[in-house]
Amino acid sequence: MLRLASRSLVCRFSHMQSPSACSQARSASRTSTPTLPRLPVPDLHKTLQKYLKSLEPFLLEDESRGGSEYGTAYDTRVKLVNDFEQGIGKLCQQRLLELDKQSPNNWLDDNIWLKKAYHEWRAPLIVNSNWWLALGDDRMVPRSVRHPAKPATGFTAWQVRRAAWLTHRVLDFKSRLERQEVYPDTTRTGLWFHHAALQVFNTCRIPQHECDRFSPIPSPTDTDARKLLVMVAGWMYAIDVLTLDGTPLPPALIEARLHAVISDTEARRLRGEHPVDLSILTTDERDRWADNLAHILALSPSNQKIHRTITRSVFALSLDDYEYALPEFRRTSDPDLTAHLHNIRSGHGERPGYNRWYDKPFTLIVEANTRAGVLGEHSPVDALVPSIIADYAIVQEVDEDAFGRPLGDGISPPPTSPSADDRVGWERLDWVVDEHIVSECGSAAIRAKTIVDDSDNDELVFDSYGVDWIKNDARLSPDAYIQLAMQLAWYRTRGEFTATYETVLTRLFKHGRTETIRTFTADARAWVLAMMDPGTSADTRLSLLRRALQTHTQLTREAATGRGIDRHLLGLRLMLRADAGERHGLFEDELFTRSQTWKLSTSGLSAGYQFRGTGFGASYDDGYGINYMPAPDNIRFGIESKHSCPQTSTQLFKTAIADALQDMRALCTPTLHSHL
Repeated sequence: MLRLASRSLVCRFSHMQSPSACSQARSASRTSTPTLPRLPVPDLHKTLQKYLKSLEPFLLEDESRGGSEYGTAYDTRVKLVNDFEQGIGKLCQQRLLELDKQSPNNWLDDNIWLKKAYHEWRAPLIVNSNWWLALGDDRMVPRSVRHPAKPATGFTAWQVRRAAWLTHRVLDFKSRLERQEVYPDTTRTGLWFHHAALQVFNTCRIPQHECDRFSPIPSPTDTDARKLLVMVAGWMYAIDVLTLDGTPLPPALIEARLHAVISDTEARRLRGEHPVDLSILTTDERDRWADNLAHILALSPSNQKIHRTITRSVFALSLDDYEYALPEFRRTSDPDLTAHLHNIRSGHGERPGYNRWYDKPFTLIVEANTRAGVLGEHSPVDALVPSIIADYAIVQEVDEDAFGRPLGDGISPPPTSPSADDRVGWERLDWVVDEHIVSECGSAAIRAKTIVDDSDNDELVFDSYGVDWIKNDARLSPDAYIQLAMQLAWYRTRGEFTATYETVLTRLFKHGRTETIRTFTADARAWVLAMMDPGTSADTRLSLLRRALQTHTQLTREAATGRGIDRHLLGLRLMLRADAGERHGLFEDELFTRSQTWKLSTSGLSAGYQFRGTGFGASYDDGYGINYMPAPDNIRFGIESKHSCPQTSTQLFKTAIADALQDMRALCTPTLHSHL
């Protein structure tokens, strides 16, 4: 299964080979260099027949609720499909095939996906698009630092040390990847991952009207390419973290430079200075951010230099001078974890969006009490890739020997000006601003807080059982099993079904990204309805569950091997030339739209032994965004919805998922059948 294969990518680093062993393996494998095939353009007829199959549960549900008779409604869609296939669909397919021939890597990634899925989207990135990942604690950090008697305020020595260590580890991963000591391109996995992982570094999303773009990848000799963007309480700095040949600087030197910029920050505070935190503008609607960026760059050549440094920097680090705690009215089963997730997602609840640059693909965030996480811009790569980088960063705890001196319980860095020696290797990034930009920052902050205050985000840690029980005892596919649990939870809380999106990686192909698994199937519907009917026997329910799981597994296999339908349907629709009056009823059918209205948007991540939680935003205001991490003995669900929607509740859905998983275990355990 693809999910298990993806999970092994992360787990590998817990037992990583030495560099010499990796080099030997790499040399041995060079006898035959594998290649990745191009992503195929699927067969037109097969895609359309699969599309018709995917409509069945919607038509059955419509009929059961007094709508059109199933056979009549289905025949209407068959006529649309046949007319398209025999008519303009042939031309659209031919155009896709020609586009593929002209594309250096594949027809989807080179021409369509980035624009349509991400860069043409004008909504703010905060919550809506960026993903977040809470890293586990470092056992080297004293408990008195991680869990102080009073909420930590100001910067702490352990915070800086952990930030320096995590930074060094991420840089070490990048360096090893470039030297092909991890995932060499002599393996098929290495070919895909090497390309994907490097998209995380030294780039940035740039706002533009109608469609954003990426900043160009700098050359290794570019000085900005060796810098780390550091955000400290609203001030911005750049510190050198790589040598000329790309080798990471020692952790102790990175730590010293972080102390230097913090000392500079504290000295500026003592002088009564206040930063204009332009990062809040990156949370805004994309066209407005594009206008403001153009204005900023026109104000001064120094602003252009700062922006160039930000976009070309290797990645970003945010140091927060506080330990964020939830407001009293936010109730949750684990306040520390929920607060941690909220701070990574959007920063301090009273001033969300500050001290972050949401356009950077990878931002480490470390709080005063050493809680750490990663915030990511979604368009360069899908979340699995940076999660592998993050796993590598934290699989080894802070090595005190690498810093030369122990910290003990740690103390706050002194608020003194750095010495002349400490001024080497870092620089201020101080923007030139005017009244217009100051005003825009203020209004952007209000809009960001509105978005964040409406975000109902929490983590379900289901620990009654995990993947081991599903595989070994129930003998079922874990991913399909989890997806069916969410189908049951949705129906129990909403009394209806919805189109469901599950991400699957197409990493078997050159520059492969993702395809959709349409989780809501006729077999899934039949099982859910059986679970809702007290008159249905446990044996019948179990039989229907197994059938639904088999259907889901088949859809997963097809999607992962380039035989999914949603990317193909998107490509076909885009091949219509609207300026020439080309159109077709297939794409104007309300059921075509409804079958892609993903109110339940889901994605499975790795087991994440080093992670506390994760999440991304719901695609629709009356839906859920769910990122789940299956592990041997537990399953974590990062769930996001909107407080403003009366039909959704993250706390209610957490309970519904947990109840569904418990009922499924009872269903799959003969001795517990009587409890259903």
